[in-house]
Amino acid sequence: MKINALFVPFLVCLLLVSEKSTAQSKPKSVKLFNGKNLDGWYKFVQDRGKDKDVKNVFSVEKGLIHISGEEYGSIVTNEEFENYKLTVEFIWGDKTYAPREGRARDNGVLLHSTGPDGGYHGIWMYSIECQVIEGGTGDFLVVGDGSDKYALTATVAPKKEGGGNVFQPGGTPLTINTGRIDWFNRDPSWKDVKGFRGAKEVEKPVGEWNTMECIADGDQISIYLNGTLVNQATQVKPTKGRIQIQSEGAEMFVRKVVLKPLK
Repeated sequence: MKINALFVPFLVCLLLVSEKSTAQSKPKSVKLFNGKNLDGWYKFVQDRGKDKDVKNVFSVEKGLIHISGEEYGSIVTNEEFENYKLTVEFIWGDKTYAPREGRARDNGVLLHSTGPDGGYHGIWMYSIECQVIEGGTGDFLVVGDGSDKYALTATVAPKKEGGGNVFQPGGTPLTINTGRIDWFNRDPSWKDVKGFRGAKEVEKPVGEWNTMECIADGDQISIYLNGTLVNQATQVKPTKGRIQIQSEGAEMFVRKVVLKPLK
């Protein structure tokens, strides 16, 4: 087929526009941790306040965020985010501190954080927590003010006597504005002791790196731990806000915090 010479420039323009459009349609990942410092974050420590981390609970060492756990608090993003996949890679350290000394290593990633710093018990912003705790990583907690401004709905298994609400795909919808939804295989015999591991644990043993992915898509949040969907919530309120990473009595290291906007 013969192509008119006058038509060639038009085809070239179409191709360039198409390539540009394709490039623009692919959202770029944002490194929330640059491996050098905590630029883009601020610190909030219980009973001390914003950027008064006198015990250096949050620091950067050898390319890792070191969370000592010695005091309660969090690092908080300066910006708010919505509609994203957040990837956090973490590994536990050895130390635990009062009031959780000798108890299950415990921290968390808090999404859609809003309201005042320390609004929740003088420590954290109101938020939806993707729990990071030995035996319970992947649990949901509503860290709210008790109103329906902070809530989520999850499908849960029939509740057993003395047990909690456990996520089950296709289960009965349950809406909460306080409390928690356990990940689908949380051991019913869980004990709050350092080093606890359930019979069907997805979290890797202490000393190995874990990858948590939190996908916030509109009013839905899905939590993947090491590639497994462990929990999912819909009708989440609010649907955007800052991100917090907690210090809650346990030493932890973080090597990656990457946010990828969703289309």
